[in-house]
Amino acid sequence: MTGSKSTNIALIVLMFNMFIAMAGIGLIIPIMPEFLKTFGAAGMVLGFLIAIFSFAQFIFSPLSGDLSDRHGRKKIIIIGLFIYGAAQLAFSLSTELWMLFAARFFSGFGAAFLVPPMMAFVADITTLEGRGRGMGLLGASMSLGFMIGPGIGGFLSTISLHFPFYFAAGASFFAALLSIIILPNPTPTISMEKQQKRQDHLFKQLVKSTKTPYFVLLIVMFVFSFGLANFQSTISLYVDQKYGYTPTQIAVLITVGGFVGVIVQTFVINPLFKRFGEMRIVLVNLLIAAGAMLAILFVDLFWTILLVATVFSTATSLLRPAVNTLVSKLAGEEQGFAAGMMNAYMSLGNMFGPALAGFIFDINYTFPYILGTAILLICFAIANVWSVKKKSIIAATRT
Repeated sequence: MTGSKSTNIALIVLMFNMFIAMAGIGLIIPIMPEFLKTFGAAGMVLGFLIAIFSFAQFIFSPLSGDLSDRHGRKKIIIIGLFIYGAAQLAFSLSTELWMLFAARFFSGFGAAFLVPPMMAFVADITTLEGRGRGMGLLGASMSLGFMIGPGIGGFLSTISLHFPFYFAAGASFFAALLSIIILPNPTPTISMEKQQKRQDHLFKQLVKSTKTPYFVLLIVMFVFSFGLANFQSTISLYVDQKYGYTPTQIAVLITVGGFVGVIVQTFVINPLFKRFGEMRIVLVNLLIAAGAMLAILFVDLFWTILLVATVFSTATSLLRPAVNTLVSKLAGEEQGFAAGMMNAYMSLGNMFGPALAGFIFDINYTFPYILGTAILLICFAIANVWSVKKKSIIAATRT
């Protein structure tokens, strides 16, 4: 199947599924303030709604990875799409705050049943040589969904405040049907013995992840997700408070970086992997992300802020598929478990990043960027030491 027409078709369907999931997350951003007003709620509730989504992802990502190893990727992806779509519909029909939280929790549940199996699916249908391209395309569709989602939500909200949710639900159900019809169902290669060993609860799985050969890369995933969420959750507040930027200017800052990230992930990342290797891409972009995060404090013109924000976004766009690809190569037959762990660590970063950033932003609006820079540099040091110690193993993954 690898390298065949069916592989490319499967990749296209997976990219579409990822785009739908990420766009569904992003499209609610511009309408949430107005939507929450109907419940008499505001910022604090929005923060908790974001957190509970990531919390659900954290809990269920390892489970979905394990289930996809035992029962196949296709089944879990389809279940995830239906749950995700139903949760979006339930959110729009909610009449009480607790209903919003319940619906958002199940949205995270559905998303957790999508990302790890799709990453493992890419590993199943690609060779080591094509792994970087596959992960890059999946990452590009993720970035594109995040980038376009808010624009879609803003446009659809002119029809009705609830219409974006209906659209997201319909798109998820359509993607599920498309997956049922088109997606192949590759058989995971994990042995029954290892399947039995891995039927553990989340805490035990997290402990087990510390003993894997790619544990440091999971830490990298957590840290850069923390830094990215830190940056994204405060940049709009930062430029609003310091420079009085309009919503349009803020949207440009976010969108341009996302667009460049999509271009890089689609056309540039595979040649970079082949020339330099994934580990070097991880190390270099940790440094670039740290430098950009600190530099945002020293630029004051719109175009310079836009440039720095774009550099940061591009660096993080390269980090995710680089880490995903390297972990996938080191994971052997446990692709579902590895993908589930990556999504769990990413969700942890997405939970704690905005929460801590928001707290220290209220103390001083420079603190999130200083802290983020320090954490990224510490992560670089740890990853660099690890890469030296594991030089032979990493070299074996070069294709």
